[in-house]
Amino acid sequence: MNYPGGVVQTNTHIVNYKNRGMNLEEDLNESNRYYQQQDIAYIYKKPTPIQITKVEYPSRKNAVIKEAYFKEPSTTDYNGIYRKYYIDFEAKETKNSTSFPLSNIHPHQIKHLKNILRHGGIAFLIIRFTTKNETYLLDGNDFFLFLENENRKSIPYSYFLEKGKKIPFGYHPRLPYLKVVDEIIGGSYESKENK
Repeated sequence: MNYPGGVVQTNTHIVNYKNRGMNLEEDLNESNRYYQQQDIAYIYKKPTPIQITKVEYPSRKNAVIKEAYFKEPSTTDYNGIYRKYYIDFEAKETKNSTSFPLSNIHPHQIKHLKNILRHGGIAFLIIRFTTKNETYLLDGNDFFLFLENENRKSIPYSYFLEKGKKIPFGYHPRLPYLKVVDEIIGGSYESKENK
């Protein structure tokens, strides 16, 4: 571009798609908004329960929380309803390219997911390997199969390739994980409606 005074400037902005979808929570929240807007599913991010102990009021309209603590451990990240099924899942990112550390899932979360499955709900993990920019859904049954049969501190990446389902990036929704949930339920929603 030519500017007054003979200054020439070129556009050196390069579009970089490398970090597309690098924030798993943002991708899931956007996908869930899409599912709600299309009246497909109602799945929400659970708020973390906190107890506020100190608040300052710098002005009448603005309150600032200065001190708070977690009231109780939260269960999992997301829950809701899809095709008359209760859905509950934990979403995690890892920079480890060869495995997912089990220390990222707390014992109370594991117990919660087991209870969801025991009562007929659909429970799973969504794990993103950030260095690979790949996201997998691991059905709760396969997760517990691993825990019961392996004595490891992490789930190898190869287990996600074998038992998990890779979730490709999309436009709307950004992370179409309900297509994998359809496989867990048995058949796609669209095909059942059209019969």
